[in-house]
Amino acid sequence: MPAFSRSIRSMFFSKVGRSISSAALTIMMSSVGLAQEPAADATVAPASENMLIKTWQALGTMYAVTFLIMSIVLVALVVRAIIAVQKNNFVPDDLVQGVEASLAENNPTAAAELLATDDSFLGNLLNASLPQIGKGKEAALDAMQVAGDAETMKIEHLIGYIALIGNIGPMVGLLGTVQGMVASFGTIASSQQTPKPSALAGGIEQALYTTLVGLYLAIPAIVIYNILRNMVQKQIMQAGSKAEQLLERFEESSK
Repeated sequence: MPAFSRSIRSMFFSKVGRSISSAALTIMMSSVGLAQEPAADATVAPASENMLIKTWQALGTMYAVTFLIMSIVLVALVVRAIIAVQKNNFVPDDLVQGVEASLAENNPTAAAELLATDDSFLGNLLNASLPQIGKGKEAALDAMQVAGDAETMKIEHLIGYIALIGNIGPMVGLLGTVQGMVASFGTIASSQQTPKPSALAGGIEQALYTTLVGLYLAIPAIVIYNILRNMVQKQIMQAGSKAEQLLERFEESSK
């Protein structure tokens, strides 16, 4: 009997032990699941953060305002340059038709009056060369060349500011990169112990974001500048060619 009682007790305690172990394991798994749910929520929360606000905070107020001003100026310059390089500002069709019609009627005075009221690239070339036509063709062409250089310089100055922003953008980004890295290494140098990654993240984030935004600003600016420069060169060549043709017709009419 005693042996039988001992076996009963051992079976009872064995079952109780297994039950306690199962309950403990269930509690642990539940606690792990509850702990993972807030962590998952924590990882989802930053994803919903506004990217614009995050970029502003990463750049810092000084660099954010600087890049914002540069962006506004760039847009204004691009709009102004696109308007300036239109064909009507170089070789207006109505001007060419009016001058050719007056010259066809052997009326150079009317043609000169049309040119006097025009401020296009072609009009300025002819207005500069016509007063010198009595001194010979070479003198008229020289006057046209001087006027052409002056007009070309005005347009190149206008689109040149776009290239300037394209060159300054990466430099401002590089300045922010250096400043951010200096801040991070300064944290390492001033810390008695190995600093936490979160203490270094601010400077590194600023370094990366300033470089990124600087390139975002510079690449479109350089592309637009080269496109506009090619358009300007094409329009200048057409205006110069048309001006020489009309000058020859003025010479024929004045004979």
